[in-house]
Amino acid sequence: MSNPVLVEVLRGALVESRHRGAVAVADADGALVFTLGDIDMPVFPRSAVKALQALLLVETGAADRYGLADEHLALACSSHSGEIGHVDGVLRMLASAGLDPSALACGAHWPMYQPAAFAVARTGAPSALHNNCSGKHSGFLCVACATGVDHAGYWRPEHPVQREVRAVLEDLTGAALTQDRCAIDGCSVPTWAVPLGNLARGFAKFATGRGLSRERAAAAARLRTACATKPWFVAGTDRFCTEIMKLFGARAFVKTGAEGVYCGALPEQGLGIAIKCDDGAGRAAEAVMAAIIARLLPLDGREAAALALFTHPVLRNWNGFEIGALRLTDALAPNCA
Repeated sequence: MSNPVLVEVLRGALVESRHRGAVAVADADGALVFTLGDIDMPVFPRSAVKALQALLLVETGAADRYGLADEHLALACSSHSGEIGHVDGVLRMLASAGLDPSALACGAHWPMYQPAAFAVARTGAPSALHNNCSGKHSGFLCVACATGVDHAGYWRPEHPVQREVRAVLEDLTGAALTQDRCAIDGCSVPTWAVPLGNLARGFAKFATGRGLSRERAAAAARLRTACATKPWFVAGTDRFCTEIMKLFGARAFVKTGAEGVYCGALPEQGLGIAIKCDDGAGRAAEAVMAAIIARLLPLDGREAAALALFTHPVLRNWNGFEIGALRLTDALAPNCA
């Protein structure tokens, strides 16, 4: 099916670009509260499911064994910007398990935060520590070491850690993760294609603990608390995930994935959210997530004003002149609640 246009990009008064996509909002039983577009087609959630992948870090006792604090748990869920605090936190996670950065298999890229990239460039080149996935990878390494598994090849699909991660994703989403739905993520770990409806259900279970074992539900609650308490470690300076969780605290968990995917959890409403923009546009996915939150969460005046900066962002050129805006379409107008 052809997904609806969710976001239009205006230059002046004219539409310059359009972003199509699909949205699913579900509860922990899988009941759909709101949908747009094709929510049954499997999509690769990529980094949007890092919090689900991090459940093992708590469940196995690795977090307690290595004395990991909230910021380290948040880093395990993160796509961080490579700022100095992120790098220091990852180093602490690795050292707690007796490892150094050479254990990381995520590859190196420049920090996403421009000042951090400039700082690295002045002294050398980026390392795997600057990779936005280094927190997740450090979490996997901690799980391997705490459970007595050889950490070599921890990123491969056949490694015990990745087999357990796959089982966790199947438990939460209810989707069968068969080999034809497996691909390689940007950081080299397996990524599994899952329909948006299943992803939304998985995040509703993450939000509430419903349908999970007692240990898994407790792990989910602990990760949500860590991310709400330390949202900067989930993303970084001026990043959407961080700003939304600073604004709402424990009321909302949101997490970006590559290629226009966003997932979220609203614990008080017992709902999960999954979004995919067809063209992979992150700016559109952020606006859609903000719009869904605006319709599902009761907002006071301050929160509504702050969220409007994301639902109706102004576009500026290099001189700072206002040249356009993003505009949500009527497809997102119906009240989701």
